[in-house]
Order: sequence, then structure tokens, then C-alpha cells
Amino acid sequence: MTQAVNTSDTFPTLEGGRYAFFFDVDGTLAAIQSRPEAVFIPEQVVTQLQQLSALSQGALALVSGRPIEQLDALAAPWRGPAAGVHGAERRDADGEMQRISLPVEVEQQLRTELQNAMALWPGTQLEIKGMAFALHYRQAMQHEQDVLRLAEQSVKRFPGLALQPGKCVVEIKPLGIDKGAAIRDFMQQAPFAGRIPVFIGDDLTDEKGFAVVNAMQGISIKVGEGSSQAPFRLNDVDAVYSWLERTLLRLKQDNVGKEFRL
Repeated sequence: MTQAVNTSDTFPTLEGGRYAFFFDVDGTLAAIQSRPEAVFIPEQVVTQLQQLSALSQGALALVSGRPIEQLDALAAPWRGPAAGVHGAERRDADGEMQRISLPVEVEQQLRTELQNAMALWPGTQLEIKGMAFALHYRQAMQHEQDVLRLAEQSVKRFPGLALQPGKCVVEIKPLGIDKGAAIRDFMQQAPFAGRIPVFIGDDLTDEKGFAVVNAMQGISIKVGEGSSQAPFRLNDVDAVYSWLERTLLRLKQDNVGKEFRL
């Protein structure tokens, strides 16, 4: 992976109306919190997402490791296209849902084993997503290796599962499911088809999304520090908010499709 460019001044010129927008949530539209249930998207940012969706004729989707139910709560009252659990569930622009589920016996056995193991490590948290499990250790960094070892052993025992590392979390999810595949699926359907994708994310989980967007000659933007396949950079969540505000302003000023700069 390459080091992303550190300034938005080098962002390319866009043409209004030709782009499809994809946003990660945690660490991108919402600041990271000590526990996942404490995360929120500011009301003003939700309003701006609604406006950007309208200006792009609905070609805006949230692409997150969270379940779609949580995304809807965070982005309420906006409710649009979304990919949850890294694409294991996806809602298109018509509201049609697609879900990939684990076999019931696998989900139940894995749930019990993970709950029992993580109960021994104070400060860790198991987030159950139905078709995936997130093992959090942000509040218990001393148990990082224990959690990672547990996740690796679980994937070895259950074929069809894969690991997805993140910031102070490792997820167990169905094999072949990732944000890149979700973005690719969106781009094959209206209103996304025929547009140039723009994807903003902050974590390792977003790298496959960046790869797909890059292959489509789109614009991928990394939030925060660290190497990335994304060629462009925003420093933090506040910088994302500023980018969103500037983008909306210029789209509104140039509603007839003239060029504007991010």
C-alpha cells in the first residue's frame, strides 16, 4: 500500500451530478467512541448527507461494518441505500434487502463459545451481528493477543468464515464478504450505475473498498494516519465534515453541472 496524499488541495476536479458517494461511518462520519453503542452522527451532518443524496439523485450509500438497523438509527431520519456488516446485508435504492446468513448451528455454537471465552477478559466486548461477530478490545488492550488468537482459532474451525481486522477490533464474518464487493454491487444498479464512485473511509476494513473504487477510476479518500491504497487524505472526522460542507456548497452553486472542486 502507498502513503496517501496529505492535503485536500490536490483533490481532482469533479463534475456535478456524475458521482456516486459512499461513506464509512465509524471514524469517518462519526467520531470513534470507547464503546460502539456510544457512537453518533451529528444532526447537521445527517442533514448534509440528505442534501448530498438529493443533489446526486440518490447515488449515496453508507458502507459499514455495522448492521443496517444501526445505520438507520444513526442516520435517522435519512434512510437510503446501505451495506451493513461489510456487505453481508445490503439495501438498494428501491429498498430491496439482500442478506447472507450463517448456518443456524454455526451461529449458535460460535456465539456460545465466543461469549464464554470473552467473559474471562474484563473490558473486552462481543458484538453479535447475526451473520458476524465483532470482538472489541479497545478498553482492554492487554487482552489484544488473546482476542486475536480466539478469532483465528474460530475461523480455522468453521469453514466459510473469514477474519476482518480493524481498529481495536477483529470481526468474524462470512468468507468473500467485504466493502469492495458491496460497492461493486451498488455500481451495477441505478442510480449508481454510470457514475464515478467516491468512497471515504478510515480503517483496514475500507481498503478493499478503496481497491475497487481505484479500479473503477474513482476517488478513494483515507481518513486519518497510516498507509493506504487511497491516493487522497483527510486528516480526521472534522476534516470529513468540512469536506462535506464545501462539497455541498459548490454543488448547490453549480447545480447545472459545471465543474467544481472538492
